[in-house]
Amino acid sequence: MSNGTTLVLGATGKTGRRVAARLRLHGTPVRAASRSSPTRFDWSDPGGWDAALRDVDAVYVVAPGVPGPVHGFVARAEAVGVRRLVLLSGRGADTWGDSAFGLDMRSAEDAVRGSALEWTVLRPSNFNQNFDEDVFSAPLVAGELALPAGEVPEPFIDVEDVADAAAAVLTEPGRHAGRVYELTGPRALTFAEAVGLISRASGREIRYRRISPAEYVAALVAEGVGEDDAHHVAEMFVLMEQGLITETTDDLAALLGRAPRTFEDYVVRAAAAGAWQRPHASEGS
Repeated sequence: MSNGTTLVLGATGKTGRRVAARLRLHGTPVRAASRSSPTRFDWSDPGGWDAALRDVDAVYVVAPGVPGPVHGFVARAEAVGVRRLVLLSGRGADTWGDSAFGLDMRSAEDAVRGSALEWTVLRPSNFNQNFDEDVFSAPLVAGELALPAGEVPEPFIDVEDVADAAAAVLTEPGRHAGRVYELTGPRALTFAEAVGLISRASGREIRYRRISPAEYVAALVAEGVGEDDAHHVAEMFVLMEQGLITETTDDLAALLGRAPRTFEDYVVRAAAAGAWQRPHASEGS
C-alpha cells in the first residue's frame, strides 16, 4: 500500500469525491483539489499547480474539457517529484478515429502515457449515475428522456465501481504500471431498456424517445447549454451509434477480483433514495 500523499483532482465531482473518500478510508493521505476546495486547482491557472503538487506521490487526474493543459501539468508533476499518475479517460478512446468527441481525453492520454512517470489509464463506459446525478436526471423526473440513441446498447458502469478501481490502482504502486483498463458494467443496455428499468423501479411512467442529433443540440441550447458544448455531447451519441464500444470487458473483475455492479442494483438504490420522484408542490414554492 502507498502511504504517500495522493492529489485528487476534480475532488467535488462524481468520481473525485468518491475516490478521495476511499483513499482516506485506506489510510492514504489525500489532498482534495478543485476550483472550490481549500486546495484550489484550476486548469486555466497553471500558476497554482505547484502548490497543489507539493510533496505529492500520486495524482488522480480528471482531464479538463479542452485539449492541451494536461501536457503542461504532467511536466510540472515530473519536475516536482510526483511518481505516479492515474488518468480517468473514456471507453475505447483509441477507437474514436477522427470523431470530434473526446479530444480532451485523448490529449490527456497522450500526455500521461508519454510521460516518464508510472501511469495507469482508466477508460470507463458511461456512468449509471448520469441518470440521477447529471444531465439525464431532470428529464427523467419530468417523465421523458429524449436522446439521439437507438438500438446500439451501452455497457453502463456504476461510478462506485470506477471509484473502487481508481482507489485500488492508487494504493497498489507498481502493480498497474503502464496498464489501460477498459471498464464496463456486466451487460449492455439500450437507453430505452435503461429508462424502462428506471420507470419500473421508481413506480412512475417514464418514457424514452429517440430524436436526431440536431434535435438534441437544439434542446440542449434551449436549456441554456452553450452551442459548442451541446454539439460535443451530441457527437458522443453519434460515436456510440457506430457500435465500437458496446462490448463488455473483464477488466474490472481482473482489477478488483469481483464482478461489476449491475444496472438493476444501481436503479434499486437510486429509486429507494427518491432519485426520480417529482418534488412536492410545497418544495418548489
